[in-house]
Amino acid sequence: MENPFEFVQWLRSVAPYIHAFRGKTFVVAFPGELVSAGALPVLAHDLSLLNALDINVVIVHGSRPQVAEQLALRNVEGRFHNGLRITDTAAMECAKEAAGELRLDIEAAFSQGLPNTPMAHAAIRIISGNFVTARPLGVIDGVDHELTGMVRKIAAETIHGILATDSLVLLSPLGFSPTGEIFNLTMEDVAVSAAVELHADKLIFITETPMMQDAAGVDIRELSSHQAEAVMQAGFLPPEQTYYLQNAVKACNSGVDRAHIVPFAMDGSALLELFTHDGVGTMISHENLESLRKATVEDVGGIIKLIEPLEADGTLVKRGRELIEREIDNFSVIDHDGVIFGCAALYPFPQEKMAEMACLTVNPEVQAQGDGERILRHMENRARAAGLTKLFVLTTRTSHWFQKRGFVPATVDALPKDRQKMYNWQRKSQVLVKTL
Repeated sequence: MENPFEFVQWLRSVAPYIHAFRGKTFVVAFPGELVSAGALPVLAHDLSLLNALDINVVIVHGSRPQVAEQLALRNVEGRFHNGLRITDTAAMECAKEAAGELRLDIEAAFSQGLPNTPMAHAAIRIISGNFVTARPLGVIDGVDHELTGMVRKIAAETIHGILATDSLVLLSPLGFSPTGEIFNLTMEDVAVSAAVELHADKLIFITETPMMQDAAGVDIRELSSHQAEAVMQAGFLPPEQTYYLQNAVKACNSGVDRAHIVPFAMDGSALLELFTHDGVGTMISHENLESLRKATVEDVGGIIKLIEPLEADGTLVKRGRELIEREIDNFSVIDHDGVIFGCAALYPFPQEKMAEMACLTVNPEVQAQGDGERILRHMENRARAAGLTKLFVLTTRTSHWFQKRGFVPATVDALPKDRQKMYNWQRKSQVLVKTL
């Protein structure tokens, strides 16, 4: 931050997320590649910060490269079927050794007390145990997967009890049967099962894969589960990204509110994904997160926060809270995951079949993404639905923007008679009219 104003703006921008996430449960899963890349200490700091913000964190780690390394040391060749490891006795010994080493490394990372980091003077406790019950995967396509298994049950009640003590919970890709057998699991299966059974608010995959892009090379920031299924069917994603996306969709379709696929290559990617509007990864939800709708009384606070800076610099006419509450039925808002990012108001003059669109505002953080045009189209549709034929605006700063979208300059005489009486000659706002 180069100046105090930037810091204040930044703090205000993240405050709604901090408030929304307090007391929520996040399952954070990462592959063994993250540890191999040396990114574990940074991730531990970031997850400790989430814990300090009163977010319940369950961690699931993978171990594929570590198991492969152990097999190579023993001169044992790994066997796979459809990308899934066939775990024989030798491979299981390697999986157990890799899981044990990773558990110690993760516990060590969370035990650091480094100054000038989120870990400074913190006493973070991370608890692991036999929280995953598993069963054998069995024979698929005539291939016996031996000790490769799948999750049967997560000890959700026990895990919730641990989270209530402000401790983190660590799950490994190993599960246990009631008869004492150990099964090798995929990190993704454990993560999805944990998120579903814990009724987690978010499942976050911190991945070795880059940012997802569509067939045209454009970053994919957000998908509904239905859109994600269409993307997978199109077949342009690499296999690794498709696998993560399959598991994210499975979680969302099973009741998890949000799933995120976030590359670990960027420093602090988990925090950037969670605490910024656009994030740095791909977010999947069961339904589309963003809605453009008529406002309700519950939106008044978000509208005021949005328009206050423009009222302060004179771009908008000042409106008190009581006035907005009285006129809330005139407003429409863009609501993204519970945060208001845009608004406008429509004031009809039925006798002249005209309406004034006022207070068109979009959060500066997300401008240039087309939200202003979306709100404009929405307000035009509202006006048409009310049987109105013309829309007008009064503006001192943005006449060029409106003219590019079909509005033409007019005089005060073109306004409805009642609106002419309220025209503020001191502001000398430009009048622009559009025929619907």
